[in-house]
Order: sequence, then structure tokens, then C-alpha cells
Amino acid sequence: MTQGGQANPGRRTVLGAAVLGAGGVTLGLPGTARADGGRGDGREGYRSLPVPTVVAHRGASGYRPEHTMGAYQLALDMGAHVIEQDLVPTKDGHLVCRHENDITGTTDVAAHPEFAARKTTKSVDGVSITGWFTEDFTLAELKTLRAKERIPGTRQENTLYDGRWEIPTFEEVLRWADKEGRRRGRPVWLHAETKHPSYFRKLGLGLEEPLAKLLRRYGRHRANSPMFLQSFEPTSMQRMAKLVSCPRVVLLWTADDRPWDFKESGDPRTVADLITPEGLKWIASFAQGIGPLADLIIPKDAAGKLGKPTTLVRDAHAKGLILHPYTLRNENTFLPADFRRGTDPAAYGDAFGAFKAYFEQGIDGIFSDNPDTALLAAADFAKR
Repeated sequence: MTQGGQANPGRRTVLGAAVLGAGGVTLGLPGTARADGGRGDGREGYRSLPVPTVVAHRGASGYRPEHTMGAYQLALDMGAHVIEQDLVPTKDGHLVCRHENDITGTTDVAAHPEFAARKTTKSVDGVSITGWFTEDFTLAELKTLRAKERIPGTRQENTLYDGRWEIPTFEEVLRWADKEGRRRGRPVWLHAETKHPSYFRKLGLGLEEPLAKLLRRYGRHRANSPMFLQSFEPTSMQRMAKLVSCPRVVLLWTADDRPWDFKESGDPRTVADLITPEGLKWIASFAQGIGPLADLIIPKDAAGKLGKPTTLVRDAHAKGLILHPYTLRNENTFLPADFRRGTDPAAYGDAFGAFKAYFEQGIDGIFSDNPDTALLAAADFAKR
């Protein structure tokens, strides 16, 4: 549905085709898009996952409010190989699934007069933010809130589901994944990110130890567990490497970005340094993969069109690292200019063309808000 309320046939067609199985591919089965014929059920560790691996970014967030059980369930039903959670703490130390600790735009907290006095301004990783924050609420208080669509101007259809789901804890997600895994006869892969770990550690709400405790409790702490860990702060993954053995991924923003933990410790390196062979070798000493911004794979020119690919895929693979770049979405506003169609920024562009361009670089997987589209694109790529 576009902002004006008119149905978007592209969106409906893609979703329906994926659920029903288009082009002879029935999605939702393990390994359907695997190019090398492997089983892809995850029992042999992350190397057995389908390639390209489709990671449902915050669940099926193109169709449901992000980080809700509804978004996670839909992503799994669509056949996503891995489902992502972002983790932030509550005041009483529980890990909950929100993209940010600022919950102003993703919940109905502003409509709760009992929490009006909790609105405040904080500096999070050097950025001043005014709103409501998870670390100022107990879990019981957060459970009185309901989730809503973060970008209603772009995804008006998703607002239909505003208020339907509460904020899930990570433990609830682990229980859900185990239940669904037993029902389906195959493990449900998760991809959990530690958000702002240095910031929370200073508040006495460190993320790594409680996360490791939960992973051990649910048997997801081993090297072959159906579990990825990720962070934009490399030292968080170094810390996790000492606590659990499940695969770890270092997330990378723009080339000129300097991870916040580096800023705090005085480490002068930037992302540009980390994507050199030397930097990748260092990452490989404690992680199994990288999650680069897609622009680090194929930079865009001044007009927003894809330019000449970098050597990052080749260089990372040479160090034994897998690559799960982020994030591909169907709407024009998020696509490279080459693949936009029409003038409506909320309308769907040529997402299949964009997926193909990135798959051709040899990436191991992709984060997408639209797992149905990504799975169809992966299946097309595998049939080449």
C-alpha cells in the first residue's frame, strides 16, 4: 500500500509468489536457494547454510512492524534462512528486541501518560537523542507498551498491525525458535546484534554476559549452533569469543566511520583500515564473518548508481571470512538509483535486479526487509 492508500500490485505479487512458490521453487523448505547443492539445514554449522543466505532483517520488517513476533513468524513462514534480532537491555537487566534503546518511534510509549516524565535527552555513542529509552524501564513496564511501524510514511500498510504485538524478550525469541525448530524438524537460525555495548557497559548493563548466559541455557553457545552474533563494536565480538563459541560477525559502516569502542579506547583505525587485508586478518582472529554496508561491496556514484565493485569480497574470503552485507529493501527510496522505478519513493523498484547485482559479487548472504523477494532472487541466481 502506498502512502496515498492505493494498492501496490508489485508488493502483493511478490509476496504471494513467494508464499505459493514461484518458478518451481517452494519457499520455506531448507536449502531451496542453495547454489552448491548442500543440505542447508544448519546442523553442520554456518557453512552448511544455503548460499546466498537470506537473513530476515529485524524479521519480515517490510511487511510487519520490526522486531515483533509477527515479523519473526512471517519471516520464518516465508522461508528466511536466518532471522535477526537487535538486543538492548531493560533497567532490570533483561535483553529485549529493539533496533535501538530509543523506543519513541517503534512503540506507543508517547501515548502512555504514566511514562511522560521518562522522556529525556541522552547522548548515545556521541549522538544526542530525545525520547524514551529501554534502560529507564523495567521489563514489566515495557510489556505494557505495544509496537508500531517505524517508517509509516514509507510502509503505510504495516500500520495496520500497530498495537498488535508487544516488545519481545530475547528469551521469548529463543523459546519460540526452539518450538518452531521442533515443529519443522530443522533448526531455526538467529542472528543477534549487541547494540551500543560500550554505552550499556558504562551503565552497568553490559550485554555480553547475560547474552552468553541465555545462549548456554538454550544450547546455542556451540560452534555449530544455529546462532550468529554480530556487533558494530569489534571488541564486543572479542568479548563474546571468550564466552561462547557460536559464529561471530563484525558489522561495518561507511569507510570513514570509526567504531565507537575504538573512539573510546583511542584506537585510530577506521572501517577503511578494517577492510584491508591486514584489518580482515585481525577480524578473522576472533570472528567468522563481516557484515559490511552494501556500499562497501559496490560503491555508488554521485547520482546514486552502482559503480565499480571493490575487492572486499575476494579479500575477506581470502581470510576465511563470510560476508553478509546489509540491507536490501524493495522500495525505491532504499534502492540504488539504477533500480528505481517511477517517482514514488514508497513504490517498489527493480529489487530483483539489485539482488542480482550483489549476488554476482560472490557474497555469502544478504540482509533484507523482504525475505520473500530475497529468496526468489537467490533461487533465480542459483539456477544460472
